Amino acid sequence: MPSQAAPARPPLIVGETDADRLFPIAEQVEARGVPLGLLAELERAEVRPDADVPPGVVGMESEVEFVDAAHGDSRTVRLVYPRDADIAQGRISVMTPIGAALLGLSEGQTIDWPDRDGRVRALKVVRVRRGAPAAP
Repeated sequence: MPSQAAPARPPLIVGETDADRLFPIAEQVEARGVPLGLLAELERAEVRPDADVPPGVVGMESEVEFVDAAHGDSRTVRLVYPRDADIAQGRISVMTPIGAALLGLSEGQTIDWPDRDGRVRALKVVRVRRGAPAAP
């Protein structure tokens, strides 16, 4: 029986400031044996000067509306650093599975991503509103 290939991941764009701040965090976490997928996503992303990142791309401090295809639920969240995360306020950490999945996606893109329970979820970015960069 032929094996099915994993779906191709969509291309990602990450601004230099976000990449410079996130690489060390992702490397530290993965070095402790906690694979989040963030490091792999950063490594495959096209890193651009901040001024060259299109407005519809998810970056740090972006407000993102996305749809979870499994449930059809639409959610709006702000992608933040771990210290600023507060799920009750709609601020999700880039270190969570959904946060790592959303980083670098553009409006209209969909990514298949495992959640904390190991189930694969299809997340589609509907709208992005870029926020001001947070202090490191």
